[in-house]
Amino acid sequence: MLSNEQQVMLKLTLPDNDNFYVECINHKNIIKVVALSGGYTREQANNKVKGNHEMIASFSRALTEGLSAKQSDEEFTKALDTAIDSIYNASKT
Repeated sequence: MLSNEQQVMLKLTLPDNDNFYVECINHKNIIKVVALSGGYTREQANNKVKGNHEMIASFSRALTEGLSAKQSDEEFTKALDTAIDSIYNASKT
């Protein structure tokens, strides 16, 4: 049980239903609810985050999707920038 002063951040799996974690998000002891990308593609994970207002993305695997050591520095940087932008924009809901 949390005391009235304790605050936590929850890192949870993306739900199938929009705004599934709304009660957690609105709880006075919750700082932020953060979404894991799970096994979803970046596009699927971004769409799920968009449907869950006030939930933000914490993607690792989805962030690196499409990146390769075989890419030139320019290609790698462009792909990473695109990934970051898409995840950031999905988290702005």
